[in-house]
Amino acid sequence: MSSGPGSDPHLLALLRAIRLRQSAPDAAAAGAADAAAALSELPAGKQKRAEPDAGAEPPAAPEAADSGAPGPAVGPDRPAVPAITSFFRPAAVSAGSAARPGNVSGIGRTGQAGDAARPVSEGEPAPPGGAGTTGAGSELLWRGDQGAALGRSGLGPGGQRRGVAGHEDRAGASAAYGVPINRVNPITGINPGGPVTPTPAVPGVPPARPIGAPGTEFPSVTPAEYAAHFARNTTRRHAAADGMDPGDALALQDTQRLLSTSLTFAGGVDEVAERLWRALLQAQPDLLTALPGSVDSQRRQLARAITWLVHRLDDPPAVVAGAGQVGAVLAECGVQWSQLHLVGAALAEAMRAGMPPGTWRQDFDQAWRWTWQHVYEWIVHGGTLIAYQPTVWETEVVGHDLRRPDLAVVRLRPFLPMPYRPGQYARVEVGAVPGVWRPYSLAGAPQVDDVIELHVRAKTETGVSGTLVHGTRPGDRVRIGRPEGEMGLPAEPGRGVLMIAGDTGVAPMKAMLAELAAVRDTRPAVLFWGVRNLGELYDIESLTALARQAPRATVVPVVAEGNPGPYASGLVTDAVAAYGEWSRHEVYLAGPPLMLAATSIALRQLGVDPARIHHDAPE
Repeated sequence: MSSGPGSDPHLLALLRAIRLRQSAPDAAAAGAADAAAALSELPAGKQKRAEPDAGAEPPAAPEAADSGAPGPAVGPDRPAVPAITSFFRPAAVSAGSAARPGNVSGIGRTGQAGDAARPVSEGEPAPPGGAGTTGAGSELLWRGDQGAALGRSGLGPGGQRRGVAGHEDRAGASAAYGVPINRVNPITGINPGGPVTPTPAVPGVPPARPIGAPGTEFPSVTPAEYAAHFARNTTRRHAAADGMDPGDALALQDTQRLLSTSLTFAGGVDEVAERLWRALLQAQPDLLTALPGSVDSQRRQLARAITWLVHRLDDPPAVVAGAGQVGAVLAECGVQWSQLHLVGAALAEAMRAGMPPGTWRQDFDQAWRWTWQHVYEWIVHGGTLIAYQPTVWETEVVGHDLRRPDLAVVRLRPFLPMPYRPGQYARVEVGAVPGVWRPYSLAGAPQVDDVIELHVRAKTETGVSGTLVHGTRPGDRVRIGRPEGEMGLPAEPGRGVLMIAGDTGVAPMKAMLAELAAVRDTRPAVLFWGVRNLGELYDIESLTALARQAPRATVVPVVAEGNPGPYASGLVTDAVAAYGEWSRHEVYLAGPPLMLAATSIALRQLGVDPARIHHDAPE
C-alpha cells in the first residue's frame, strides 16, 4: 500500500504503528498508542465531515502542495485531515499559555500533545488549559523529545514520564516542550504530508556489560571511603628510599654482605684487584691494552671499582648510573662488549684463589656472578648512549700549585679511565659556574698514570679560569668532557717533531714530551717555549726533566724582554730560524692567536709545507 493521493490517512497511521513495532522494540508502547489513536479517530472523522461547524473555515490544502509535493486529496469521499495541516500552520495560542511558566521562544508548553488535532473522546479527561491549547511558535517536526531521539530516557523526577494524569506521555516532551505527538516518526522517517521515505531502523542499545571478571566491579562506596581504602592498601610501610619492595632490599643487603665477607676472606681489595688484573691479562689482553694508564694505575682503578660496587650494591639507582658511566667510558676506549664476558668468572676466581682451602663457598660464587651479570647489562646499556649524549668524566683535584699570582697548575684524577691523545684538549666545568665549559689542553702522560694537568691563567675572578686558579683546592670535583683536537705525535716513526709554544700553550707540548719519554721514542724532537720575561717560565724544571728522559728531545726557552738568564732572547720565530732547517719535521703550534698567526707565516717563509703545520683553532 503506498502513501500516494489515494491512500487513507487513518490506514496509513495504522500501518506506521505496525511498522514501528516491528522495527523499533524500544518504541513498542508508542506504536500501540498510535494504533489506538488512529482507530479512535475513524468515527470522529466521519462525525466531523457530516456536521461541520457553521463558522469554521474549510480546511486549507497542505502547504506541501504549493511546493509540488503530493499530498492527500480532499474530496467528497475523502475526509479532511486537520492533523496534517497543524504541522504547517501554527495553531492559535490560548490566553493562558503565554503566561504559564516554562514557555520558551518557539516552543510552548501544552496540555496533552496533539489535542488540537483530535477531539477528546467521551470519558477521557480534559487536558489542562483547554482542549485546543498549544505552545507558542511553530511546532517541532518530530514525535518525542530531543532526549528520547538521542537515546535519553525523558523521565521526570521519581522515574515517571511527565504528562497528563492517567495518560502516560510516551513522547517524554509533550509536557516539557509543547511538542505534539503522532506526527513524524523519528525512527522510520515517515512524513504524513509527503511521500513515504522509510529509513533503516535504529537498533536497540544493548545493556551495559560489566568490565572485568566477576568480583572486580567498582565498589559501591563513597569517595572518602574509597580513598581511605586505597591509601590503606597501597601505602608501603618501611619501604626503601627508592621505592623498592622491602623483600628486594633485604635480598640486596644479603648479597652485599656475601660480597664484603668474601672480599675480606680473599685478602682485601688490593690483592683481589691484582689477581683480577692478572687473570684478565691472560684471558683478555686486548681489554687491558685498550685502557689508558700504566699497570699500577689500572690496578688502582680496579680496586676502586670493586670497593665502590660492594659499598653501593644496596642502592640500585646509584649502581645503574655508575655502571652506565663505566659503559660509556669503555666505549670511548674502544672496548668490545664481547671482551667483558669473562670478567665475572675472572672476578670469582680472583676471590677464590686468595682464600684458604675450604673457605670458598658456593653462595660466594653465586653472589659475585649474579652481581656481574646485572652490572654487565647496565654497562652495555650505558655504552650505547654515547651516540646520543656526550661522555663526561668526574675528576678529583689531587694537586693545586699556584705558580704565579694569576696562574696555577691543577692536577686532576678521573674516577674512570679517560683515554686521550697527547696534544689534545678538553672542555672543563667547575661547580661554581655550572653549565659553562672552557677548553684547556691536557698536560699528562696517559701511558704513565691517570693524572691530568691543567695549566690555567686566570682571566676573570669568578669565571671558570678564576675558580680554577683562586677557588679550587685538593678534594674538589671538576668535570671534563670528551677530548678533542687533532694535535698528536705523527704516525711516521722517523719524522722529527718541532714544537713551538707561547705562555700556557706549553701544556700540550709537555704531554707530547711525556709520551716520547714514556715509550722511549728515538725521533728528534725540539720544543721552543717563548715567554715575555724570565719569570714566566713557570714549568721549566718539569720540561727539562722530561727532555732528559726522552732519547732525543730538547727544550729551548726564549725570553723576549729583560734579562734572559741562561736562555735565548728575542722573538721565538727568530730563534726557530736560527736553530736549523725544519722542512722535514712535523710542526705543532700552541699559544695566543697572534703568536699562532705570526709563527705560521714565518714557518712558510722558512720553506715548511703548510700541510705540516698543526694547531687547534683558537677560541
